[in-house]
Amino acid sequence: MLTITQTLYDQIVAHSRADHPDEACGVVAGPAGTDRPERFIPMLNAARSPTFYEFDSADLLKLYREMDDRDEEPVIVYHSHTATEAYPSRTDVTYANEPGAHYVLVSTADTDGSGPFQFRSYRIVDGEITEEDVQVVEAH
Repeated sequence: MLTITQTLYDQIVAHSRADHPDEACGVVAGPAGTDRPERFIPMLNAARSPTFYEFDSADLLKLYREMDDRDEEPVIVYHSHTATEAYPSRTDVTYANEPGAHYVLVSTADTDGSGPFQFRSYRIVDGEITEEDVQVVEAH
């Protein structure tokens, strides 16, 4: 299960809506070994595409060095889908290279009649997708 603060949840949704119609992407880092998302890090979608996201390689290298210096790891890797449901695509699975991370997808399309967005979390390990519950809390 992903446990996330209301503030981080709101930041991810706001970033996803702000970058629409392009896909948004980013990371939420947390102390290594804790599975506790704490630091919101919105990233630039280098692809600038409504159907694909790509982290800029220089930005990603800088981010990993910064997390290493702070003894952090990527707890959440998130991106948005602008016209489809919040479910990992084949491309998303291919790029999922953090087996310990929660992969959050936000759909900014109303694909199921339940409102303007979906917020869902998955574990993706060795190509296997497992959806998990999301618990939103006020604070950790």
